[in-house]
Amino acid sequence: MVIHRVLVCCVVAAVLSAAMGSEFRAGASGALVADEVKLPPADTVSGYVARLLVNETPFPGEKSWVSEADTKAAMLAILCVVDARLKHVPAGYRQEQIAAQKCATPIDVITAGGEKGQCDGFFLDKNGKPVTVPRVEERVESLTKIASKGEPGRFARLLSYASGLATAYVNDGMIGADRFAALQMVDTTPVTGRAYSWMTDHADYNPGGNFVRIPDSDDGSLGGNRFFTLRKVK
Repeated sequence: MVIHRVLVCCVVAAVLSAAMGSEFRAGASGALVADEVKLPPADTVSGYVARLLVNETPFPGEKSWVSEADTKAAMLAILCVVDARLKHVPAGYRQEQIAAQKCATPIDVITAGGEKGQCDGFFLDKNGKPVTVPRVEERVESLTKIASKGEPGRFARLLSYASGLATAYVNDGMIGADRFAALQMVDTTPVTGRAYSWMTDHADYNPGGNFVRIPDSDDGSLGGNRFFTLRKVK
């Protein structure tokens, strides 16, 4: 299991490196300094996906922050949920049952349910354009300001990771293994594998229905979020 995760991380890192290109430059002293760190434009698919990854995970100093690795793992797991709802509807289920509606694109998945849907604050405006509530872009702007100061640090690396992950996904499809793909049992409950939902990690929060809480023993809590798979049905 440990070897598998190391290999996954290496593959993801290699692909993201190619997707992101060079984000840092040498300053006058020769030390690395951060160029202005930016996500792709908000009106692009990769920019919209990147904002979801950033908005749903903690950065240093915020509640639920654990580590850079934990936040990156949460970003990848969230993207896997979007991809699973779009491309991996399990036997016995209809897409509408797990994604609230019929979805053909990542934007459809993210905006399903409207402003207070699965992805709180991400929705389609009256013209059908994907938008976010103001707090999402305000947080992005705040984080990019911090990330663009001085030598590259955790903020810059996390924003670059979200940007690279989203861009690589839009251009090349899902990269890296879904850590929950092989999950077959939760306690005594047969499950489908893969995560199909996430919520703030609180004991009382649950999507209900056939969603099954993935326990800590299976890394079900990442970046302050609890991930849920589905009960297997015939």
